[in-house]
Amino acid sequence: MKFLGMEKVRDGKYLKNYELSYENKAGKLKKFEIVSRKELSGPQDLGKRVSGVSIVAFREDKMMLLKEFRLSINKEIYNLCAGMLEEGETIEECIARELYEETGLRVKRTIAVLPPSFSAVGFSDTKTYIAFVEAEGDFEDHTSDNEQIQARFYSREEMKELLQNAEFSSRSQMAAYFFAAGVNPQMLSD
Repeated sequence: MKFLGMEKVRDGKYLKNYELSYENKAGKLKKFEIVSRKELSGPQDLGKRVSGVSIVAFREDKMMLLKEFRLSINKEIYNLCAGMLEEGETIEECIARELYEETGLRVKRTIAVLPPSFSAVGFSDTKTYIAFVEAEGDFEDHTSDNEQIQARFYSREEMKELLQNAEFSSRSQMAAYFFAAGVNPQMLSD
């Protein structure tokens, strides 16, 4: 595989579309379309900047999931609290803001923040942190009119049931699986 170049083909409000040119292993010229949340000046920028965070929140022996409507699939799914880093914001500030905006909860304690990872490598260079936190407070709706989110904490048994009967985003499904299997989030901070 040999990378040949890249060109922006669309500049949307939140996503930028790029067409990548490459030579495949058979020597044929190919095109590949990606989206990025960031403005890319060239191939050297691909996957370099972090866009946001996904938050795995716990309270006592329960893990929080959001049941939210997602336009891209026209249905409700279970998801993690997540959001985009704002200009000049630290990851800790982003975690606290997004948790509060989507649930009304506050961060009681940060358990761990994993190094950034790619969230959709099949079509995007989007890179996000995954944070594990202990949350406190009461649920309140601080979402915009464009979001439909219901937050709730689930026990391990409730999570096992959801895993068999509900649809998830991939990161939330993985977090739910390990939580339901008894993995203790405290292990991450030891």
